[in-house]
Order: sequence, then C-alpha cells, then structure tokens
Amino acid sequence: MFDLLKTRFEAFERRMTRRHGTDLTAPGARRVALLHFHLMDHAFLRILWTNLEEIAPGVWRSNHPSAARLRRYREMGIRTVISLRGPRQDSHRLLEEEACAALGLRLETVTLKARRLVPRENLLALLDLFDRAERPMVMHCKSGSDRAGFASALYLIHAEGAPVARAREMLSWRFLHSRRSKAGVLDAVLDRLEADTAEVPMTLRDWIASRYDPAAIEAAFRAGRR
Repeated sequence: MFDLLKTRFEAFERRMTRRHGTDLTAPGARRVALLHFHLMDHAFLRILWTNLEEIAPGVWRSNHPSAARLRRYREMGIRTVISLRGPRQDSHRLLEEEACAALGLRLETVTLKARRLVPRENLLALLDLFDRAERPMVMHCKSGSDRAGFASALYLIHAEGAPVARAREMLSWRFLHSRRSKAGVLDAVLDRLEADTAEVPMTLRDWIASRYDPAAIEAAFRAGRR
C-alpha cells in the first residue's frame, strides 16, 4: 500500500514538474510552479520557520527562502545567496533565480547532499566560493538542517579558523539535524577531519584535496549504524 501511494505521489510530482517546465512566463506555469513549490517542496512549512542564524559576521544560514523572504534578506543587507541544492531546474530553483534577479542578489550554486557525500571537487568549489563571495551572504539548503549545517561547519573551519569541535555545533538538534539519522554521514566527515588533522596538522583545503575519501567515510558510517 505504501509503495503504491509513493509511486502515485512521484507520478503526480513529475506531472506538475512537466507542466511548469523551465519557463515561468509560459501560460499557467507560474501558478503550477508555486503550487509545486509549496506542496512538493514543503515551502508552506517554511513561511514562519526560517532556521535563520548568523554564524559569523555577515554570514548567515537558513532554509530555502521564498521570494518574500529574499526581499527581507536584501533589506538586511544580504548581497549573495548560496544554494546548496544544485542547479536542477525545479520550481524552487526557478522561483529563486527569478527573485534574486529582480532583487539584484547574486545567486551561487554548489551541490551538496544530505545523506550522501559529494566528490571532493564539490567541497573545493564551496571553499572557493567562500573566498570570493560578496558579504553579507546567506547559504541555504531545503530545511536548513543538514547541508546548510555542514557548509556552515566548513565555513567556520576554513574562513574563521574554528576548531572542529566548535564547527560541529552547526550540525545539531537546534537546527533539526540528527547525527543518528542517515544525515549523520556529514558528522562522520568532521570526525574523520578531526582525527586526521590531530595526527598531521593541515588546512581544510589540503585535507579535502589529499585525505577526504567519501566512499571510505560512507562505508565506515554504514558499518557503524548496523
């Protein structure tokens, strides 16, 4: 029964995605995209709940913002928006691109995953973005719990020189992240980083370039959950 409902739900979502396409100016596309955004991307839950916090001077984290919230961010002085959800042209992306363009906000994109580890190239691209992005800036994923927390931890280590113990606070129940869930694989990255750099001190960038092994970290994490 559950599998049947899941299949029908996924089919319904695909139909909605096809209907709004990638052009919000097409007849009816905006209405369908907004409906998809609120129902399928759960934007209605984020109307009052923002998961917004300043993690360092001029650097914020949050869940996925609506156009109205992006307007408030601009009023706060935000200049750069970093999406950690990747470039896929779903409703959330289309609406965000449109809103940022209208508001004069720079939208940057890096792909992170909540329950899987991305290649080292993605993490190095994120560090590069941290180095060049205009402040004030905000980084977000969908809920602002896992990917935003992981990226915030990396920012604190890379840009603020924070110890891993301090950065790990970005992945906590306070932001609705659970180490015991599959998203705990992100905590496992910080654990490996802390252990490796205790033995051989190095920068985060050097560790990612030379020691970060997503397959090995994922395998060890899965073995520990059995």
